Amino acid sequence: IITQQVADQGIRMLALGLIAMSVLTVIRLLLMMGFALAHRRRERRRLEYLSGARLFLPDVSVIIPAYNEAAGIAATVLSMAESAYPGRLEIIVVDDGSTDGTAAIAGSLGIPYVHVVTQANSGKPGALNTGIAAAQSEVLVMVDGDTVFEPDTIERLVAPLRDPRVGAVSGNTKVGNRRGFLGGWQHLEYVTGFNLDRRMYDMLGIMPTVPGAIGAFRKRALWQVGGVSHDTLAEDTDLTMALCRTPWQIAFVADAIAWTEAPGTLRQLWKQRYRWSYGTMQAMWKHRRSVIERGKSGRFGRLCLTYLLLFQVLLPLAAPAIDVSSVYGLIFLDKVYVVGFWLSFLALQALAAGYALRIDREPLRALWVLPFQQVVWRQLMYLVTIQSVITALLGTRQRWQVIRRAGVFAGQLP
Repeated sequence: IITQQVADQGIRMLALGLIAMSVLTVIRLLLMMGFALAHRRRERRRLEYLSGARLFLPDVSVIIPAYNEAAGIAATVLSMAESAYPGRLEIIVVDDGSTDGTAAIAGSLGIPYVHVVTQANSGKPGALNTGIAAAQSEVLVMVDGDTVFEPDTIERLVAPLRDPRVGAVSGNTKVGNRRGFLGGWQHLEYVTGFNLDRRMYDMLGIMPTVPGAIGAFRKRALWQVGGVSHDTLAEDTDLTMALCRTPWQIAFVADAIAWTEAPGTLRQLWKQRYRWSYGTMQAMWKHRRSVIERGKSGRFGRLCLTYLLLFQVLLPLAAPAIDVSSVYGLIFLDKVYVVGFWLSFLALQALAAGYALRIDREPLRALWVLPFQQVVWRQLMYLVTIQSVITALLGTRQRWQVIRRAGVFAGQLP
């Protein structure tokens, strides 16, 4: 009898948890779509203003930290050199103790304004700080060594810095190798999750991450927060959160596009997402005092950190209850009700993903992987979050997880 009573209570708790998580997920999707619509309208007004305003063409220093990026460094540097940016441009490649000839490849391209700086391996934050110190310009663009830009990306990316209150700008990262299930899932995640989120963060003024793949900064804003910190595995999130706690504003430009190489295997994907998840938790803990602070820092802490805690930590931890409830329902309850609930949830996600693809000018055929994403990708991301939380609770220090590059953009070289 006691066992039956416990089971009944367990089912009720699962049902309540399922309802709560479903409601939160629906609210989040609706908020993201609403803010994305408002952001799109604001972007149109901004572009109309810029079309009639004087061109903003500051000197720009592009910083490319590179550790064993021989597979893609030439494509990255050449995409910067072939930029249509009319202003003065310098490109700084910081070779962080590579052992695969990265520095030699970058130096052999014969581009006069490409400077290669070599140093002993000190990690990505150290390489970025070396590049910042060597840069001659006040406006800095940071790019990963596996990323390429569109010809007009730099001009679009630095445009918000016309406003002296803006200290950093996030661009729009897209997946270059998007074929197959793994590439398609990551493509949908970048478009639906990351970029819809960034539009919402931009509207609220609480941007937590300017991605390492594409970001523009004022040098004095970076030095004001002490440069790039070694404290976390997510140095871009840590840096952006530090800026959010200052008076500097952070913008997002959806039409400043960078193409990045996503992990090509499940093992590489796990390493990357584990680093992102654990590093984000580290950054949240580091900047936790912002929750009780006043002004812009307090607004960031109470809005952004609460949102991240709820939707990137707590909800993924509890989300397996949805799968348990679904399996239980298929076995013991009305199958039509369970399948109908799952299809309704899938339809809502498809609506949000389709809207995100449309405003990002991406073909809707990418939605074909969405049903499979619900039964493989979600569970994988849950496990990553669970491992990250366990690691954080145990207090284990993690090292940087190196991702092996395939050089997907190398075939585009002339």
